[in-house]
Amino acid sequence: MASVKLVFWKHDKKKDGTSPIAIRITKDRKTRYIFTGEYAQEKDWDFKQSKVKKSHVNSVRLNNLLQKKLSEAHAAILEAEASTEELSAKQIQKKVKRTGKNVSFFQLASERIGRKYNEGKFSVVKPEISILYNIMEFINLNHSKPRQKVVEEIKNRRLERISKARKGLYSVDDELKEFAKNSSLSFSDIDMGFINNFKSFSTSYLEQKPRTITNQLIFIRTMYNLAINEGIIDRKYYPFAGENEKIRIKSGNKIGLTKPEIERIEKLKLEKGSSIWHTRNVWLFSYYFAGVRISDVLEMKWSDFVDGRLYYQMNKNEKPVSLKVPNNASQVLSLYSKGKKSQMDYVFPFLKKADPKSKVDLFTKTRNATKLLNKYLKRIADMCDIDKNLSNHIARHSFGNIAGDNIHPLMLQKLYRHTDLKTTINYQANFIHKEADEALEKVLNS
Repeated sequence: MASVKLVFWKHDKKKDGTSPIAIRITKDRKTRYIFTGEYAQEKDWDFKQSKVKKSHVNSVRLNNLLQKKLSEAHAAILEAEASTEELSAKQIQKKVKRTGKNVSFFQLASERIGRKYNEGKFSVVKPEISILYNIMEFINLNHSKPRQKVVEEIKNRRLERISKARKGLYSVDDELKEFAKNSSLSFSDIDMGFINNFKSFSTSYLEQKPRTITNQLIFIRTMYNLAINEGIIDRKYYPFAGENEKIRIKSGNKIGLTKPEIERIEKLKLEKGSSIWHTRNVWLFSYYFAGVRISDVLEMKWSDFVDGRLYYQMNKNEKPVSLKVPNNASQVLSLYSKGKKSQMDYVFPFLKKADPKSKVDLFTKTRNATKLLNKYLKRIADMCDIDKNLSNHIARHSFGNIAGDNIHPLMLQKLYRHTDLKTTINYQANFIHKEADEALEKVLNS
């Protein structure tokens, strides 16, 4: 059984001599605190009775207010302990914090995205904000307008936001502040009807592909789980359980280049120092290291290479990696060694003008560089008579395609930097066709 008590918090005394009054939650000998927002002088606090003394100028009003907050905390704990879930002191703290507050989907989402932004996880911030805009478009849909008219208006609003952001007129903070004020969608509104209608809207009005719609549903599910965890909505309303919405991620075909196609790219004559020349080098460098992410390649510094080995930490999962530098990769490095001024220099030129102290600037310039690389990779494909979609990510597919079933899955797991072997086996299954091909030939030619 958890216990709650009003306590005088001596540790954060203000300049006027007052200290905060908090609610202490204790369960299983673990303690959490929720600050009430009220303050008092130590001489005005009754430590035995856990209340403000009569010497306080507003003792009656303040004690009534504190007792109200304490009662709300008691009620939240009783509700939590009446459920079948075994809650920790931390989880109870979250539930008590939310008690009496009608937190909307947009408000909770803005808090979560804001935390990610502050942690420097910029790659997910913009996509998740875009999902919030898409949901807003859905709940504000005017059914009386022709579909094409609505589609055009949605596109225009999106273009206007992009334009303002590029001109510095609208920041991520501005967007999150707007969503933090939005109470138009409660979690109780998100049921099977809402989800089915949103999927139809995403297909018809947003003209999205199934995988994009799935990503949005995953985000909604994540927010719903967070709301349950924080006591905003009861688990019995969860629309993703039982026979309700089941999110299934469909895997598409992964197509990589062949060895001859790789060789054509390697032998392609390009002007040294040009953007397309740098693009070819970056892409090949990624391929030579089993398809390391292009963003990781762009951020590599000379200090990452020691005694013929590459030592770096993946941006995606912060997993440390150590690999021997292949001869092909060494040749690429030699093309840039003359431009090295220090060990902390970037190997490739795309981030040399980035502010090393600004995570935002580094992310922005990395994102812009990857877009530029994809643009030039399309030209390289044309010049090499490659009719596949040559992109940054196909470097990994190409390595997998050429590796086929010739490399043991455990070794591929290490090369791909996968945490789970199952992930490697499922990924490599896209490129192992020998047995199926032979079976087909055997039947048709028997």
